[in-house]
Amino acid sequence: MVLQSKKAAEMTGRQRLTVFLLLGAGFMLSVDFSILNVALPQLGAGVGLELSALPWVVTAFALPAAGFTLLFGRIADLFGRRRMFLIGIGLLAVSSVLGGFATNPAMLLTARVLQGLATAIATPAALSLLVTSFNDEKLRARVLGLNGALMSGGFTVGALVGGTLVGMLSWRSAFLINVPVAVLIVVATPFVVRPGSTARGVKLDVPGAVTVTLGLLAFVFGVINRNPFALVGGLALLVVFWLIERRTEAPLAAVGILSRPTVKWGNVAGLIVFSMEPGAIYLMTLYLQDVLHFAPMTTGLVFGVPGLASVVAGILAGRFIGRYGSRKVLAVGMLVQTACTAPLVLLGTGNGWLAVLIPALFLGFFGHVTAIVSFLVTATAGLPDSEQGLATGLATLTQQIGITIGVPILAAVAATQSGLLSGIHLALAVNVLVTVTAVAFIWTGLRPRPSATSDSSDSGGTSADDLVAA
Repeated sequence: MVLQSKKAAEMTGRQRLTVFLLLGAGFMLSVDFSILNVALPQLGAGVGLELSALPWVVTAFALPAAGFTLLFGRIADLFGRRRMFLIGIGLLAVSSVLGGFATNPAMLLTARVLQGLATAIATPAALSLLVTSFNDEKLRARVLGLNGALMSGGFTVGALVGGTLVGMLSWRSAFLINVPVAVLIVVATPFVVRPGSTARGVKLDVPGAVTVTLGLLAFVFGVINRNPFALVGGLALLVVFWLIERRTEAPLAAVGILSRPTVKWGNVAGLIVFSMEPGAIYLMTLYLQDVLHFAPMTTGLVFGVPGLASVVAGILAGRFIGRYGSRKVLAVGMLVQTACTAPLVLLGTGNGWLAVLIPALFLGFFGHVTAIVSFLVTATAGLPDSEQGLATGLATLTQQIGITIGVPILAAVAATQSGLLSGIHLALAVNVLVTVTAVAFIWTGLRPRPSATSDSSDSGGTSADDLVAA
């Protein structure tokens, strides 16, 4: 029995190559999200984009990345995950060339829209291909751990690489660096990644696709631009989408999947994790540059060193889940993240506060990535392969929405105060309160059901009760 267990947990050579390629693609996509942030002033000057319009460089990417994720996650189920993955990476290469050679704002913003669309196509397809490549739950959790580490680390690396490229070359290099990597992935994928199964005899739910895409676009637009009309309109369209999905014979999102505690509460956890931590990082960027007056490159290094904890957490998180269960690891990861945010509410104006900030970032990143891995394992566990595209599409959608709305929400809270530092303190306090409250609900929602045949989720090991019914 022991020998069988060890053998089941070993990767084949093809699985290793698949993991390397898909994780590399996911890392590139996460880097792409943040690589231009530090280059916005130079980029705007290069194409003649007004200072007031610079936020649209970020928004043009975020809107399609969030708005089309669920749609393309389902399309990947129906028409082939590997095919959609290749289309997404190919589109990323084309859009990066367009951005790299942009000479006016229209070309630049078009490139960013296409990059966001490429992310919406490729990310859920890559994640579902990754999940369905492994039947062993412990091995799957380990791979998702690496995915979480690289995904989280990609945001930090994006800022560092962006600053370096802009300083040494130009803002155009931040676009063009994607091209050779994307071409290599497109060439290698057919030889490495199996195409996977597709759902047959099922038609795409067009009314559902239209309402959910427009609803998400309007909702995210409303949050980013603090537009109440877009926000209400987006929510109304999402309600219409929900009603359509309850009645259609071939739903885009089978709402019954949300009756699973793992899918529902796993995605709630993901939304909190991906909104609160990037929001806190944004606030600390303001603190380092506008309060302590550090240079952008120095700020990147302050985040880069603690960011190494992301890699360590990604390696260990899968093992933690195998030993203690996803419910416990998810809750502890989120609590560590918020416990390390709490002392930042006391930050002052002297450089000596770095002695508090850097260790808090290090431990906070560890908890953050651990929570990401647990969220992915929880939200995709126990589902048949035919629903993995939907589940991973929902998980990716949660990630994109969280990243998109976290910064503007906490920035809006900070803006209610007259002073920058007092605003940062208030926003961080809200961050802590929201996360702690969410953990209480998630812990209760993921408790083992009375019908469970085993309580092993609260003892050592990963059981079906913990991963599926949890």
